[in-house]
Amino acid sequence: MQVDLRILRFDPERDGKPHWERYQVQSGPMDRVLDLLHAVKYEYDGTLTFRRSCAHGICGSDAMLINGRNRLACKIRVDQLGRKVSVAPLPGMKVVKDLVVDMDEFFAKYRSVQPFLINDTQPPADGGERLQSASDRAVYDDTTKCILCAACTSSCPSFWAQPSYVGPAAIVNAHRFIFDSRDEGAEERLEILADEDGVWRCRTIFNCTDACPRGINITKAILEVSGAIVERRV
Repeated sequence: MQVDLRILRFDPERDGKPHWERYQVQSGPMDRVLDLLHAVKYEYDGTLTFRRSCAHGICGSDAMLINGRNRLACKIRVDQLGRKVSVAPLPGMKVVKDLVVDMDEFFAKYRSVQPFLINDTQPPADGGERLQSASDRAVYDDTTKCILCAACTSSCPSFWAQPSYVGPAAIVNAHRFIFDSRDEGAEERLEILADEDGVWRCRTIFNCTDACPRGINITKAILEVSGAIVERRV
């Protein structure tokens, strides 16, 4: 079938502001939006710029605003969208070119919550692993699924209003270690997230949960972190 594809284009070397360009693209019903973008780049305009890598919903590099919602271009199918498809860069982030946004600040916030295991206790003498029960692992299982696509953070009105907000993705990755029974850095992370640009900027709008391509209950994770901060201060 023929798809009416609109793409919000912006080349900082020649454009004063973003503008829509329209393409008529042939597509099978099971094609993904990423297939449509490849068709435009290969057959119509090689200057079209976008990120993609694995094309299987794992790397998170091709998150975009598709028909008004943040999604992964490699996961959403044409038959789920219909014959009219619009694609724009993630909202609330500086556009580098076309569908590519600047991710530097996003990853700086991710790094700020210390998203790695902190444990100064000596490992087992036999060189074995730090063991964990299945029930302890289940506590943070949901937040291990994050692929750092930024779909959640860039769908958050609190982030749009206050870009200094650490954002849902950073909180999700902090949650993954705060509730890990093997980790010893929870206090430091909770202190980081207790400031004015931390968890208290969340307004539980659920945009982040709705946008997550991995199905993570992000709002629940944020509330669990804020609950841990409150308990820590009682």
